[in-house]
Amino acid sequence: MSLFKARDWWSTVLGEKEEFDQGCLCLADVDNSGDGQDKIIVGSFMGYLRIFNPHSVKTGDGPQAEDLLLEVHLRDPVLQVEVGKFVSGTEMLHLAVLHSRKLCVYSVSGTLGNVEHGNQYQIKLMYEHHLQRTACNMTYGPFGGVKGRDLICIQSMDGMLMVFEQESYAFGRFLPGSLLPGPLAYSPRTDSFITVSSCRQVESYKYQVLAFATDADKKQETEQQKLGSGKRLVVDWTLNIGEQALDICIIPLNQTASSVFVLGERNFFCLKDNGQIRFMKKLGCGPSCFLPYCSVSEGTINTLIGNHNHMLHIYQDVTLKWATQLPHVPVAVRVGCLHDLKGVIVTLSDDGHLQCSYLGTDPSLFQAPKVESRELNYDELDVELKELQKIIKDVKSQGVWPMTDREEDLKVSAVVSSSLDSVSQATNVEVGADSVPSITVKISLQNRVVLQKVKLSVYVQPPLVSTCDQFTFDFTAPDMTSIVAFSVYLKRSYLPSELEGNAVVSYSRPTGIPRVIQCKFRLPLKLICLPGQPSKTASHKLTIDTNKPPVGLPSLFPDFANQSDDDQVNVMGFRLLGGSRVTLLASRTSQRYRIQSEQFEDLWLITNELILRLQEYFEKQGIKDFACSFSGCIPLQEYFELIDHHFELRINGEKLEELLSERAVQFRAIQRRLLTRFREKTPAPLQHLDTLLDGTYKQVIALADAVEENQDKLLQSSAGLRSATHLLILLVRLWQKLSTDQTAILEAAFLPLQEDTQELGWEETVDAAVAHLLKTCLSKSSREQALNLGSQLSTPKDTSRLKKHITLLCDRLAKGGRLCLSTDAAAPQAMVMPGGCAPIPESDIEERSLEESADLFTNHKHLIAETPVPEVTALQGVLE
Repeated sequence: MSLFKARDWWSTVLGEKEEFDQGCLCLADVDNSGDGQDKIIVGSFMGYLRIFNPHSVKTGDGPQAEDLLLEVHLRDPVLQVEVGKFVSGTEMLHLAVLHSRKLCVYSVSGTLGNVEHGNQYQIKLMYEHHLQRTACNMTYGPFGGVKGRDLICIQSMDGMLMVFEQESYAFGRFLPGSLLPGPLAYSPRTDSFITVSSCRQVESYKYQVLAFATDADKKQETEQQKLGSGKRLVVDWTLNIGEQALDICIIPLNQTASSVFVLGERNFFCLKDNGQIRFMKKLGCGPSCFLPYCSVSEGTINTLIGNHNHMLHIYQDVTLKWATQLPHVPVAVRVGCLHDLKGVIVTLSDDGHLQCSYLGTDPSLFQAPKVESRELNYDELDVELKELQKIIKDVKSQGVWPMTDREEDLKVSAVVSSSLDSVSQATNVEVGADSVPSITVKISLQNRVVLQKVKLSVYVQPPLVSTCDQFTFDFTAPDMTSIVAFSVYLKRSYLPSELEGNAVVSYSRPTGIPRVIQCKFRLPLKLICLPGQPSKTASHKLTIDTNKPPVGLPSLFPDFANQSDDDQVNVMGFRLLGGSRVTLLASRTSQRYRIQSEQFEDLWLITNELILRLQEYFEKQGIKDFACSFSGCIPLQEYFELIDHHFELRINGEKLEELLSERAVQFRAIQRRLLTRFREKTPAPLQHLDTLLDGTYKQVIALADAVEENQDKLLQSSAGLRSATHLLILLVRLWQKLSTDQTAILEAAFLPLQEDTQELGWEETVDAAVAHLLKTCLSKSSREQALNLGSQLSTPKDTSRLKKHITLLCDRLAKGGRLCLSTDAAAPQAMVMPGGCAPIPESDIEERSLEESADLFTNHKHLIAETPVPEVTALQGVLE
């Protein structure tokens, strides 16, 4: 559209940081010069009133000083300016300025000077009306068919129409059912006011009906009006347009008919006097303003419509006749006669760009230069192409950013203090009677180049918290070093699923490329547990096998060793801050270790800490072939109990939230009924509504407390389930001797990254991931690979399907299944799996076939009790 631009005749920018709207622009011969030339009147929300008489300027020149006739600061924001016969006793034009709480009428006059710049213009206040209600907009006209003068009607923000007969206030009426004010216009031919209500319908009210209705200052609708006596404000006609209106304009077609134009958010409508639609036009983009005016063709109307795409469209009825581009988005548009130039289009933007333009074309004078033709050397192009391909290949092999460069930008290191803080930094803890320790972690950052927006975020597993988890740095020079310190402590009375923390640093290079570096640190076990007495009995036991002679537990756990108990070198007790106990036993004759506790999830941290310390011990001894294994039964039954408990809390949470929503709806309904009773002038019995309101309020409070309590239990259950999941993955890894990549696949399937919420929980996420593994790398046949899994995750009815999938996963791993991400490896794997595997159950008959294979994992309690372990049995004598 570069050809069809609005031809700039005159333009200027009004003030600085001022705001304008559709009512802030008006064109009229406001100084009554009598030469037929219009002046431009502009008011702003900052309270400035300006009057312009623009002159044509040459290309490149700005507006001249004499173009501005008058500029005055009225202090109050100017909502709308109009020019009409507003002063009694004369038919001269006067300027009406609408403020939020005041209506002022001014006379504008000019005094001729003796020199070129000597003309002076001034305004004089003729009268003003102080409004009792906040004004929104106004309209004017010969209300009631008066001759030689104009009356003003102001619409307030609460839907009241206030009519002023020049210097005096006439009456005020409330529009029925008004919620938000809409645009307002007056039709002289039908003597009616037309507006668009918040019900998205055009409404017409006769002036005579408004004048004889009940005074709004006294009452809006009395009981007598309901019984039929008195005058009620009745709408003349309505039309539902289904959208909010931006503006209304009324154009007379001839002496016997006029048209009502309504600009909506997506359409503009042309209506007859009686509310019938003459035509409507659907707009391509959101309009910002419009102006209908009479066309030279008989019986047609032209309409200027500005939109938010900097375009001004000219329609003849519904036909687009012209489109021109503007340098701004217009919020008001007018057409006037300026210096004998008729049809000048005046537009105003919301930030004060005022432009006078006319329609035309602006041909492009640019001509593309001729391109010199030259012969191509294809041999040189082939050599250049090979060099570019080599560069691209090298970049792909190194990644988008080479790791060496990324590491040289910023070095991040974390150091955990070797001892607990002498003065604990723990605050607002909920652990019970135990004193909660804290430990200090120091993060060091050293930059090589200048970095921008450096931010450090610290993450620890709940219920562990840090005293500060967000830090910002300013590396304005290279080779700077910054060290920050914070403390970590246990806040709640249950255990975290991991003792590993993560420090993530995000920054931007001087080129603007964002990068992220992370540094992990491990917190000590003594942060969450204390030395305790060993327990002889326990509900849950695990036995870890090794290939090296047993190591004395005081050597592995010197920070938990008790110097007075030298005899019990192979038994050690741990008392967790939450209250439970874990016992660790080492065999004297075999290469086994046993971990036992009353809570299944509490075994994880001690078991993981034992394996890590054994690996560190033998690495210091120079032994590299140390390995751990697990030969027992996978404890799926205890794991399934935790899953059921977690899922039960999720279901309870949904039921409590649904019940809370119902009680809240009931509470609001009772409030509305009570409010209706209180508003009645005749007292009526409450019929125990106040008692019902008090009881419902107590129920809402109790349900809200129950929801919070259930959420706390769900967080604790999620942490326990995550710990048990870590333990299950560890046992499967030791059981099947999985590689690091295979273990990572299991962790990705069982430990999703997203938070556990009511909308998307752990059960459906893990079920989809495990089903995908069974369908791909652990599938038995091509039929299973062709199964389509649901793309939408939703809360399941129960956990039976998830438990069967987990059992089937362990069964296929026991029969030789191999975890991998490549789908091509699934087909040959089905041939090497010994014994065959049951397919994914898709019906009740197939599900029954899984029971026999699941017995190996679900009945492990009896297997542990019935299978004697001589080495472990001998350990019981240590405690006796």
